[in-house]
Amino acid sequence: MSQDRFEDNRNNEKLSALLTGFRDEIDALDTQLVELLAARQKLTQSIGVVKRANSMPIYVPQREASLIAKRREQAEHMGVSGDLIEDVLRRAMRDSYYSQHANYAKTNPDIHKVVIVGGKGALGKVLVTLFQSSEYEVTIIEKDNWDKRAELLNGANLVILSVPINQTIRLIEALPPLPQDCILADVTSVKQAPLASMLEQHSGPVVGLHPMFGPDAPGMIKQVVVVCNGRLPSAYAWFIAQMEVWGAQIHQTQAKVHDKAMAFIQVMRHFNSFVYGQHLQQENPDLSELIAFSSPIYRLELAMVGRLFAQAPSLYADIIFNDSDNIALLERFHERFGDAIKLLKSQDKEAFIARFKDVENWFGEYASQCLKDSKQMLLKADDGRLLRKNV
Repeated sequence: MSQDRFEDNRNNEKLSALLTGFRDEIDALDTQLVELLAARQKLTQSIGVVKRANSMPIYVPQREASLIAKRREQAEHMGVSGDLIEDVLRRAMRDSYYSQHANYAKTNPDIHKVVIVGGKGALGKVLVTLFQSSEYEVTIIEKDNWDKRAELLNGANLVILSVPINQTIRLIEALPPLPQDCILADVTSVKQAPLASMLEQHSGPVVGLHPMFGPDAPGMIKQVVVVCNGRLPSAYAWFIAQMEVWGAQIHQTQAKVHDKAMAFIQVMRHFNSFVYGQHLQQENPDLSELIAFSSPIYRLELAMVGRLFAQAPSLYADIIFNDSDNIALLERFHERFGDAIKLLKSQDKEAFIARFKDVENWFGEYASQCLKDSKQMLLKADDGRLLRKNV
């Protein structure tokens, strides 16, 4: 063996030994980190028990914000990235919210019977699980026992309709007389028509709800639930409080205001995703290549389109086709899309930039916040190589 090769081998051995020493130290620190997270988990379990005993909400935004701010300050003082510490803490807290709170407090022990119409559906199952976690007796009504609804609804304290939009009003109208003090509620994504129907059908407490999350959500923690008051809100105040105990963020508004907002939040978004997905399907590019060549932001955008087509088409058809007023909104969107194409054809970059700035001004500071927050999302997506295919 030549002297040069001998020296190279010795250097490689020294380098390997040096790296091994560092890696052993990192392994030891990682072990301590796991042990610390396990100790933290035990403490969150104890907190969960106390909160349950005292009917306290699981999620307290002010406490979480304060904790993260303090730890970020501490981290940055020690030369550690505040973003890193925030990521770790948020992930640990999310796990504690869902894994350490299988049981929740019961805000109204006088409620003996909750009936969920559509309790075996995707969202219905989530509601059933939450009520049962607070030890409410839950009765489920589905197609196979609908003919026994009078018997099953007898003595109900709360009735929730969790059924497709196109069935909601028909089922409301087919309900038998409910106890006068029974609360009647729905969780449909439109509110004006169902709320009006419930008020006509039932003379007792009525409330319209819209949980702003999909059925794949593990619960209500940090999720928004829109509440549209119908009649006798004091009678269902316990129900609102119960959702807050489950971690929901309650947003109260009028049904008309809600439906107008949903035209932008749901109808436009879903319709746009539908058309984009259809365009891709008909253009037929190589999906694997699109994913392989794309940046994290495009993978996220593509994932939101793909997510739509992984779910029941009837759900989105009901949302989009529900209100004919949505057609005018979509036609205005179509017109503006056409106007943008005209700018492109005319190569009028100055007009494009001017319109771009108009939109920028409309978004205001929120645009900068979106840029900052989205960077964190994209880093996480790349860290785990998320939304890639066959890798």
